[in-house]
Amino acid sequence: MAPSGEEDGTAAAPGPPPANGYLPVPGGAPAGKPSAELQDGTQEETRVRLLPAGAGEETPGPQGPQVPRTALSARRFAVLLIFSSYSLVNSFQWIQYSIISNVFEGFYGVSSLHVDWLSMVYMLAYVPLIFPATWLLDTRGLRLTALLGSGLNCLGAWAKCGSVRRHLFWATMLGQALCSVAQVFILGLPSRIASVWFGPKEVSTACATAVLGNQLGTAVGFLLPPVLVPNTQNNTDLLAHNISTMFYGTSAVATLLFVLTIIAFKEKPQYPPSQARAALQDSPPEEYSYKKSIWNLFKNIPFVLLLITYGIMTGVFYSVSTLLNQIILTYYEGEEVNAGRIGLTLVVAGMVGSILCGLWLDYTKTYKQTTLIVYILSFFGMVIFTFTLDLGYIFIVFITGGVLGFFMTGYLPLGFEFAVEITYPESEGTSSGLLNAAAQIFGILFTLAQGKLTSEYGPKAGNIFLCVWMFVGIILTALIKSDLRRHNINIGLANGNIKAVPVDSPTDQETKTDMVSKQSNSAI
Repeated sequence: MAPSGEEDGTAAAPGPPPANGYLPVPGGAPAGKPSAELQDGTQEETRVRLLPAGAGEETPGPQGPQVPRTALSARRFAVLLIFSSYSLVNSFQWIQYSIISNVFEGFYGVSSLHVDWLSMVYMLAYVPLIFPATWLLDTRGLRLTALLGSGLNCLGAWAKCGSVRRHLFWATMLGQALCSVAQVFILGLPSRIASVWFGPKEVSTACATAVLGNQLGTAVGFLLPPVLVPNTQNNTDLLAHNISTMFYGTSAVATLLFVLTIIAFKEKPQYPPSQARAALQDSPPEEYSYKKSIWNLFKNIPFVLLLITYGIMTGVFYSVSTLLNQIILTYYEGEEVNAGRIGLTLVVAGMVGSILCGLWLDYTKTYKQTTLIVYILSFFGMVIFTFTLDLGYIFIVFITGGVLGFFMTGYLPLGFEFAVEITYPESEGTSSGLLNAAAQIFGILFTLAQGKLTSEYGPKAGNIFLCVWMFVGIILTALIKSDLRRHNINIGLANGNIKAVPVDSPTDQETKTDMVSKQSNSAI
């Protein structure tokens, strides 16, 4: 990164320096001419934020080099890796009970609904805690939120280590509850980490990678528990030993990641990574109001529609993941291991879909079109999965599960990034938190409804119920108006109340000043 004009001794151009990264532009005055008096005798001065020209470069203007500048920090990859890793462990703990629900039912002597609640407690805890969690993220910062997420995840893992007794179901529920609280400080961070640490050409891919950690944890949760804890109900001591092995291994990894979070996870890079982020970082902190931000989001009709559609899609994913063991064993008895492998196939295919969707968004910025197409393909994938379950060939379930996962799980980062675009400059943590809250509410409702339908009428009835809701989601997605506010700022367009005027070269200054003058007159 090149030093600033003061550091390398470059002389500043004559004239009063712009204050706090702003350039005074007389309202209504033509470029290069003195400003005129307004009708009431007062003189208007419009302050236009100078945004940086490129990564690591100074922003040229008529009075010499200006700050802030943008740059990409190498630490961003470490931050992303650490977050993705402890998000993986948290997601693993979410699904580790449900995929071998029959084993835990026998070990603790409880009903299938009790075991389902070990998964649904994640959804239940999120809804009341999301508002204080997003407030903490917006007012206390990224690092503290990350430490709480990683620390509570570690604490919950160790609490479950003391629950490996047949009469201690309440203790394992307590540990799972702690992990569910940790999740509140995890799920809302992908878009915030991407925006704070990554540049405009990699922000969607970074968000998809952060979401990828959570998906990978679900995949590992589908794969490892059936292998580590096989169904040995006739040998309770061996079963308890296997459960302990899984719990202690999880705790060790969670502890290591908590230590790494303390050491390496920083609040933000030295320089903002994008023009849009530079504009937000320089805003006076007293101007921010959490309540006003929430209110602005709920007044944003496209965001409200996205809130519902994202909740439906993700709720369906949560419901299918929670009940997958029961669905598969209805048609294929004794196939606990293959049920886990089908879940693994579903999530791994979704991970590929997430990365491809992130790369596609970074390349095309076609947020609504991509979201709608993926939603439609997810619906068809769910229909195919539903009507091929009872064919008697489990390899077909592997294929249809992979197709379903590719599109359904691939949708998750799309929703995050689309929300950030249509709600900029509102906080990414707040919009992501509300999306996840909607997902948890729909997840609880869908899991309870699908579980009831599955137990009374069979898996096909429960899956058809989900297909109907996904069709509703397609219609609502088609109604979302696409207004890419953040993207417009990054490419140098003035959008809404944020008047971003990029200055490319001194020769362009006259044209840019004319544009600023028009904006000033419009504001008056």
